[in-house]
Amino acid sequence: MTIKVGDKMPSGTLTLVTKDGPQKISAEEYFQGKKVVLFSVPGAFTPTCDAKHLPGFVEQAAQLKSKGVDVIACLAVNDAFVMKAWGKSQNTDGKVDMLADGNADYTKALGLELDATGFGMGTRGQRFALIIDNGVVKNVNVEGKGEFKVSSAEYVLGQL
Repeated sequence: MTIKVGDKMPSGTLTLVTKDGPQKISAEEYFQGKKVVLFSVPGAFTPTCDAKHLPGFVEQAAQLKSKGVDVIACLAVNDAFVMKAWGKSQNTDGKVDMLADGNADYTKALGLELDATGFGMGTRGQRFALIIDNGVVKNVNVEGKGEFKVSSAEYVLGQL
C-alpha cells in the first residue's frame, strides 16, 4: 500500500551517512518530533537526480529551513558508500542528510518502489517528495513516469 497524507511513517531502519561513517537509525526516531522533507531519487549520480533533484534541495536548503523544516533528507536505493560519495560531490554537509536504503526495504514499506530492471538497475525508489511533521505525512508528491516537477525543491517550498 502506498503511503498517503495522514499516515504515520512506517517503522524500519535506514542508514544515515555521517562523517563518522554509516549509522543505522530507526525511522521512528528520525522522523519523531521534527518537520522533515524527505525526497527520493531513482539513483545516485543518475542524470536528473545528479543535475537537478539533489542540487535543488542543496540550493534551497536555507529557504526550506526558514519555512520551519528541521531536516531535509535524500533517500535512494543505493549503499551508504555511494550515498556518501554523492553527498560529498554535491556539498550536502549541513544541508541534506543522505539516507541509504540499499535493499529497498524502507522504500517498499512506503509502497514507492520502482521496477527498474529494464534499465539494469533492479528495484529502486520512485522519484517523490514527502513533507512529514512529527512522523505524520502531510504532503505526498509522486512524479509521473519520466517527470520532474512535483518532487522538486521549488515545488515543495511552495507547499510550506
